[in-house]
Amino acid sequence: MGISLTKGERVSLEKVAPGLEAVLVGLGWDIKKMDTGTDHDLDVSVFMLGANEKLLSDQHFIFYNNLKSPDPDHCVEHMGDNLTGAGEGDDEVILVNLTKIPSDVQKLVFVVTIHQADERGQNFGQIQNAFVRLVDVKTKQEVLRYDLTEDCSIETAMIMAEIYKKDNQWRMSAVGAGYQGGLQAVLNRYQN
Repeated sequence: MGISLTKGERVSLEKVAPGLEAVLVGLGWDIKKMDTGTDHDLDVSVFMLGANEKLLSDQHFIFYNNLKSPDPDHCVEHMGDNLTGAGEGDDEVILVNLTKIPSDVQKLVFVVTIHQADERGQNFGQIQNAFVRLVDVKTKQEVLRYDLTEDCSIETAMIMAEIYKKDNQWRMSAVGAGYQGGLQAVLNRYQN
């Protein structure tokens, strides 16, 4: 079992897992027992940001319709959309090769949004047991985990975590920041 982070906590990946090269970023959640009439479709996306905290291009926004980063090595790869969140463990997975991330990418922001939240009358108050975890691809060991504990009854988008470069080392920050306005609100923040 890896290190458990609390909201706002930051940690150097080199310190907690020396030599870490590639990680599986697993995100999961459960739906509280309530009936909104439709399934909750949560989606994970990754924003690949430059030094100015903005998307480098539209292709640097990784989600279910753009599964691979534009670099030749595809250093960030979304493993596919889960439409219901049913089952145990990771609901959606992103593979990140830390050694192949181009130098112009300074931060990866991991976001979970509720698809068609407004139309379906859904929000993160109906979600429980949300988490993000980093697993070393080589050893299959969980390195870090952040469990979202806040009640987010009006938010429809959540920045779960960031992996960012500082002092030439990759670090992770447990963010847990909610947004109203779904994915568009987060896009507005990071688009040029």
